[in-house]
Amino acid sequence: MVNSSGDIQKVDQTICQLRDQINTYNYQYYALDNPTIPDAEYDRLFRQLQALENDFRELITIDSPTQRVGSQPLDSFSQVTHKMPMLSLDNAFNNEELNDFNRRILDRLASLDIRVNDDIEYACEPKLDGIAVSLLYQDGLLVQGATRGDGTTGEDITQNVRTIRSIPLKLNESAIGEGNKIPEIIEVRGEIYMPKAGFEQLNAKAIENGEKTFANPRNAAAGSLRQLDAKITAQRPLEMCAYSVGLVEGGSMPTHHTGVLKTLSSWGLRINTEMAQVKGIQACSEYFTRLEKKRADLAYDIDGIVFKVNDLLLQKQLGFVSRAPRWAIAKKFPAQEEMTQLLDVEFQVGRTGAITPVARLQPVFVGGVTVSNATLHNKDEIERLDVRVGDTVIIRRAGDVIPQIVSVVTERRPENVEPIVFPATCPVCDSPTEHIEGEAVIRCTGGLVCPAQVKEAIKHYVSRKALDVDGLGDKLVEQLVGFRYIRTVADLYDLQLEQLVAMERMGEKSAKNLLAALDKSKQTTLPRFIYALGIREVGEATARNLAQTFGDIAPLMSANKDTLEKINDVGPVVAHFIVEFFAQEHNQVMIAALKDKGITWPIVEINTNGLPLAELTYVLTGTLSQLTRDQAKEHLQRLGANVTGSVSKKTHFVVAGASAGSKLKKAEDLGIDILDEDGLIDLLRVNGVEI
Repeated sequence: MVNSSGDIQKVDQTICQLRDQINTYNYQYYALDNPTIPDAEYDRLFRQLQALENDFRELITIDSPTQRVGSQPLDSFSQVTHKMPMLSLDNAFNNEELNDFNRRILDRLASLDIRVNDDIEYACEPKLDGIAVSLLYQDGLLVQGATRGDGTTGEDITQNVRTIRSIPLKLNESAIGEGNKIPEIIEVRGEIYMPKAGFEQLNAKAIENGEKTFANPRNAAAGSLRQLDAKITAQRPLEMCAYSVGLVEGGSMPTHHTGVLKTLSSWGLRINTEMAQVKGIQACSEYFTRLEKKRADLAYDIDGIVFKVNDLLLQKQLGFVSRAPRWAIAKKFPAQEEMTQLLDVEFQVGRTGAITPVARLQPVFVGGVTVSNATLHNKDEIERLDVRVGDTVIIRRAGDVIPQIVSVVTERRPENVEPIVFPATCPVCDSPTEHIEGEAVIRCTGGLVCPAQVKEAIKHYVSRKALDVDGLGDKLVEQLVGFRYIRTVADLYDLQLEQLVAMERMGEKSAKNLLAALDKSKQTTLPRFIYALGIREVGEATARNLAQTFGDIAPLMSANKDTLEKINDVGPVVAHFIVEFFAQEHNQVMIAALKDKGITWPIVEINTNGLPLAELTYVLTGTLSQLTRDQAKEHLQRLGANVTGSVSKKTHFVVAGASAGSKLKKAEDLGIDILDEDGLIDLLRVNGVEI
């Protein structure tokens, strides 16, 4: 309990320190597009300041971060004063806080003597992780684009937003039928963001050119939008999604928020297709849960869900607090980025001998789980990050993606940090390591004498997409190799019941089931068997193409590099790996041993001339809305087409969905025929495929 002027002075000092910290982070995030801490850390500091100011309201000042939105705009752009302030939203981090939000609405409406049903209708929208912008349309023409800035004053980015194709230069009134007329002046508010696919392509290009990469799609969108040269912005894969309107003059809009969004959509503006309207706060929680499960599969990043009272008249009656509307709230997902310390780095050896550095971290809760390990990929990535043992790092975990270090907080670097040095010999078998020119990966040269490579080769062989041996998990493989019961995949078929029963957590029933699964795996297909061999760079699609070309394993084993390069999806590098694999005596011995153990497959019928898409090669790129990529691929293959992962002169058609990037550009450069998703659907239906 604070009960003296001295104590209040200490609280005031703490509040001032928090304000300074938050203002610094605001400037880095909003003005420089260079955040140095994860969102979760910022949220904690902001909520700490809010709590202190709520307890000591006499210490609140008009320049506190809690009383305004964002930070000052950059001087390099002319400034725009928003005719209506662009406010921020309060956040909820759990169901209790979401329920409190609903209770406050009901209490305030009751205090205003406004009677409503307890189950208020809410509009639900994914909270895109991008940059808030204002678009001003006059007589239907885009006349101004601006960033939110500090909520009152933003940056004039008109020329840049004009380059974004999802922003119409003129609103399309003819498409609305009986809908509302476009007002003389209307301000559309929305989020400019970068889809995940575009972000990955942008970073890949930056790495190729030796340039600095962006930490996340939000960073990339902000940096792209604030380019002084609009030609650079035009080259970036930006999108815009409308989420509300501000100023409206000389016209009217629907009376509900979802109606406003549908009207904007009819005028040519993009809105989020995942939006919904629901009754009651419980339905809001259920919507949040559904979108959280779906989050990792979306084509763009979201960091939460925005819930708004749908009735615009109720919104007006509820009003605002100092920095946010009373009628809306953003419920945040568990943080995908967090800050922790890098304690050590260990080196793991994979199936092909690739040595991967794994960061051992001070455990931290991120993305809904406690994370203590993260991948560092390779030597080049370590050098790019300039990361060292002892550093404070920001880690990211999105969905089921393996956690990775995205940046180093260099201002927190202690003096005793240690550089990360790759081993000159394999950490498992002590064989020399090698670094082939042109590759980022450093490899162990031990091959089958390296226990780590043997373990990983066996795990791959029994995996679901290979021989699919149910009941043979990673831990059991490690035990069996550790006891030297198996040294190659062929040894799996010599396992005895008594050996398995002796394994940890392996009862007699489980052991018998595993032996039955191994026996069942002997009847397989040629594509699965080729994939199961674990040849470098030979995935499912390439294995299928090889099987369809050669029909059996013997012709494939004797194929030369020139013959292999004529096959779709097989270039010089993959052809080299295939020839090298089958040239090694121990691989020949292993394949012969597997056949001796009874591994068989039907001979593949090579002739596909009877199928409508025989001898045609397709490449899928971008996001499809009516089919998944796997479904589209399967349909095309059933019609005889080869479906490959890369565009080349051998490609006949490219199917380009939303946010298609470099593959589409390459297809255009090569003059290859391009189908959109509707064209693909028409093609499939014409050939008897039911969609």
